[in-house]
Amino acid sequence: MFFPPLLLLPSFATYVLGVTVYMAGDSTMAEGGGGSGTDGWGQYLGQYLSVAVVNKAIAGRSARSYTDEGRFDTFIDTVSSGDYIVIEFGHNDGLSGAVDNGREDAYGDGYNTTATVTTSDGESLVIHTFPYYIQNAVSSLQARGAIPIVSSQTPDNDWDNGVITDPPRFVAYAETAATRTGATYINHYTYVAQAYEALGETVVDEYYPLDHTHTSVEGANVVAEAFVRGLLCGNSDLAHYVNSAGQAVPSDCL
Repeated sequence: MFFPPLLLLPSFATYVLGVTVYMAGDSTMAEGGGGSGTDGWGQYLGQYLSVAVVNKAIAGRSARSYTDEGRFDTFIDTVSSGDYIVIEFGHNDGLSGAVDNGREDAYGDGYNTTATVTTSDGESLVIHTFPYYIQNAVSSLQARGAIPIVSSQTPDNDWDNGVITDPPRFVAYAETAATRTGATYINHYTYVAQAYEALGETVVDEYYPLDHTHTSVEGANVVAEAFVRGLLCGNSDLAHYVNSAGQAVPSDCL
């Protein structure tokens, strides 16, 4: 089911004042997606909620680089108690090779696990794991009274005999980080996979005009719907703010 962009913020919508949903992520969530007509799913979440959505996802970021650039610090300084923050990374967090790209995380899910990498100017740098960066952000936001939701990365358009391929390690890492901090976890990867498999590979191929990662407007809306389905099937109070359009999104609880 696709809602065209002109319906994203209808003039007759009723919004709950005083509650904001912020979004932290990469190009799969961000405005403009990966360019060339693609878009991120964060641009389409607001039509399904009765609260304001502020999309602060930035293309090319990982949990580490979003942290190192001070973007989580900005959230911590601006959120109000009762605000929600959806955190979703993974596409850019993998190992980069001999020279650090500023985005890779240390391998593994241990909070205290580190790795030493070589930067482009030949310096040595200690980096941390994906859960380390996510957990620190979540704990700091919780201390401000905000309510983080840790969402796993979305799948690429990769198939194996009619089903989306198995998730990368960052999906499990996201769940680990959520569990350790008591944050709500949404398995966005599997909810999107469920939606894609119901539509079929031929249809989903049309959602990826640029590459196997970045979605068209139509695809981004399907990914947003899958997040809402995960929200409705989970334990987050944000589900109370899902409007009638959100209540009607397709798919079943996992």
